Amino acid sequence: MAFLKKINSKAKSLSNTGFGTSAASSGGRFLTKSGNANVRKTGVAFFDGISWYHTMLTIPRWKFFFIIILFYFTVNCCFATLYYLLGVEHLKGIEATSKLDQFGQAFFFSIQTYTTVGYGHISPSGFITSFVASVEALFGLLSFAIATGLFYGRFSQPKAHILFSENALIAPYKGGTALMMRLVPHKNTQLTDAEAKITVGIELEENRVLTNKFYFLDLEMSMINSLNLNWTLVHPITESSPFYGFTEKEFKSISGEIMVLIKAFDDMYSNTVVKRTSYTFDEIVYGAKFNPMFIQSQDDTKTILEIDKLNSYTKVEL
Repeated sequence: MAFLKKINSKAKSLSNTGFGTSAASSGGRFLTKSGNANVRKTGVAFFDGISWYHTMLTIPRWKFFFIIILFYFTVNCCFATLYYLLGVEHLKGIEATSKLDQFGQAFFFSIQTYTTVGYGHISPSGFITSFVASVEALFGLLSFAIATGLFYGRFSQPKAHILFSENALIAPYKGGTALMMRLVPHKNTQLTDAEAKITVGIELEENRVLTNKFYFLDLEMSMINSLNLNWTLVHPITESSPFYGFTEKEFKSISGEIMVLIKAFDDMYSNTVVKRTSYTFDEIVYGAKFNPMFIQSQDDTKTILEIDKLNSYTKVEL
């Protein structure tokens, strides 16, 4: 309890963070490393709890293309089966005799109809088959319109192309120590008016009840005009810091998480982009400093930013 009182007397805790104060009701980290809330929602039907548009915009690229291709072939297999059950004799131009070849030609006729290519080699005859073909053509137009919108949404979606260091460090700083983490823009974007905010959540026992205490961490520099090189976020550990007096042992024995929010204006998107990440206390390296990331070019005309050194650090004595 003495340790808890020391924190409360030196740092002002936050009352509303969106993550709740009861540590017994929350599990794991608050944010994933990618910056998403580590929350699983229950109590609603599966399809009511999913926004398919947001899902298709945020899933990995390989999953997106896999779903598009799987949907494409599944739909055409269904229509090919329907044509085959109606009778391939209602599809003029099919000359195959074996059932497998007949189904194959019905499948490729379905693809031609679905994509509105229409080579003309095979054509429907009879009202029912023509009606099915017209429905498939309409379904194909709508499907490609949706797919085009999803492609454009993924391509044009504003994203903060920023990488964070894998670890936060407790490093020497102006005769004392500071909490540091590093970030860097890794693509050919122009980010301006960058702003950083850091919140820490610490799990402590208060009146024999586990409680989440949240604190806002002051930064040496919370805003910069232009983010072109790497940016090291520095929180000086002074008497007003919740980490004041923390030792390496206390970082390892206490459960806590540091949540980082970066906002910047992207000139290309003409929009504000946001990036989040978090560091649990076991991802903090005690007694280390980051190695430099940029150097002069040989002809002294450019600055070389070595992004592969983002996580590079050297152990030091504190």
